[in-house]
Amino acid sequence: MGGQPGFHRHRESLVIMGQYTELQGKTALITGAGRPSGIGAYIAGRLAREGCNIVLADLEDAQAADPSRPKTANPMHAVAETIRSEGVEVLTLKCDVCVETEVRQMIADTLRAFETLDILVNNAGVGYLMKPIVDTPTEEWDMVLNVNLRGPFLGIKHAAPHMIEQGSGCIINIGSQASKSGFGHASAYTSSKHGLVGLTRVAAMELGPHGVRVNTLCPNHITTNLGAWQNAHFSRLQGLTEEDYLDAMRKRIPLGRPGLQEDIANACAFLVSDQAAYMTGECMNVSGGEEYH
Repeated sequence: MGGQPGFHRHRESLVIMGQYTELQGKTALITGAGRPSGIGAYIAGRLAREGCNIVLADLEDAQAADPSRPKTANPMHAVAETIRSEGVEVLTLKCDVCVETEVRQMIADTLRAFETLDILVNNAGVGYLMKPIVDTPTEEWDMVLNVNLRGPFLGIKHAAPHMIEQGSGCIINIGSQASKSGFGHASAYTSSKHGLVGLTRVAAMELGPHGVRVNTLCPNHITTNLGAWQNAHFSRLQGLTEEDYLDAMRKRIPLGRPGLQEDIANACAFLVSDQAAYMTGECMNVSGGEEYH
């Protein structure tokens, strides 16, 4: 157990009292789940509390690639230990979602460990490369589009055949308010998240007849470590203190606060439950009323 494929399932002997009992014993794979304060880790923890076995996937060198990540040793292992305390099985995998062979292997390792793949959450993303269009290096544009759009495409491509074979499955793509609205200094990010909406709708059309649902969650700003970096970055650009920048943000959100990781995790648990059995192809805002398109 705990990091290597091939361990035996023993979910039948464990009863976890969650909100959605139908999720007990399901297998959920979450990409980009290696930062303890990140959305992926919170989604994993929420699904674990519903009794799901959890697969965490991320880059081993993600700290070097992303300046917003905390400099702690093996952060994904810390996430895994927290989730194991819920009494479920946890597998950790290294995967670059831009590389098709690694995505294929990630799916194969998940199936070898748990025999099924019921839930895929395409959460891995890049949100720290933000410049005006005229100053955006082509390499940075390519990196953002590769992680944020090619990654979910590859995840769907390689998870879908197994879900089709078993006749059921749920895929959740983590979009953004930028999936619906444009944001200055974020051309690559906004384009990738808009593209994710189109990918979601096509995948829902193609996979629906096989019992596989595909939806996207669209959060507004959430102050993860990445969100904190964005706060500092955009407040500097606007000549504001971070407190003034955040105060302006709170004032434009009808519910009066930025989003929390728990908000997205709760919405994800709902979308993969039977309560959302008739929902597919949706790009659902979780924004406190800030985004309504």
